[in-house]
Amino acid sequence: MEAENSEVTALVEKITGLHAAISKLPSLSPSPQVDALFTELVAACVPSSPVDVTKLGPEAQEMRQDLIRLCSTAEGLLEAHYSDMLTALDNPLDHLGRFPYFDNYINLSKLEHDLLAGHVAAPARVAFIGSGPLPFSSLFLATYHLPDTRFDNYDRCSVANGRATKLVGAADEGVRARMAFHTAEVADLTAELGVYDVVFLAALVGMTSEEKANTIAHLGKHMADGAVLVARSAHGARAFLYPVVELDDIGRGGFQVLAVHHPAGDEVFNSFIVARKVK
Repeated sequence: MEAENSEVTALVEKITGLHAAISKLPSLSPSPQVDALFTELVAACVPSSPVDVTKLGPEAQEMRQDLIRLCSTAEGLLEAHYSDMLTALDNPLDHLGRFPYFDNYINLSKLEHDLLAGHVAAPARVAFIGSGPLPFSSLFLATYHLPDTRFDNYDRCSVANGRATKLVGAADEGVRARMAFHTAEVADLTAELGVYDVVFLAALVGMTSEEKANTIAHLGKHMADGAVLVARSAHGARAFLYPVVELDDIGRGGFQVLAVHHPAGDEVFNSFIVARKVK
């Protein structure tokens, strides 16, 4: 136990130092300095760790919350940068591997599909909430795993949707015709949610525990009975990068948990929860 506590203390100190350095950056747009700091942060958070972020003191909790906000901003800027870079190329979809976390999205979409397939047979319509300017998740699911499924991608940022639409415009007609993008806040989606067999909730939709719980409760109120929610979460030290979805909030939102997956290696960063809307 003492060794475990020492490991947690050392990790929190390291992440606190990285948070301080990131906070001092003049910009979070991609640059050698930004890339180096976030690469070091990811390397610190991805290995298996005994840390339980719910047991951190108030100062560390405040640091973690601010770090998640900084990560969210940096991730958005990184995706926007690569979305613009890719669409400027001939045949942009041939160059998706230039994105630093391309393999993560390939592996995550396969893992989510494989687990989902045990509970949903070929969904006709899927919503992805929080799709962003680089909609790899829905693009890979539509291309490699769900060839007959229609995807509605929702993001609150119209500029992000414009970038995503331009990138997906380079896909073949079979994929392009099944991908739509809508600008909306998740709290404003009501009747629309009732048409989907599956709803994916991106990791950075709902930045705090309260916001995440409220979002899940809203989905539970408006999704169809029997529909499936796939909520991305975080576990262990990865909870310094992304918010955690509490299983109790899934239950209170009107869902039955079907499966929980916490990745062990570095091929996937996010955990995810598969749950079914119950009456």
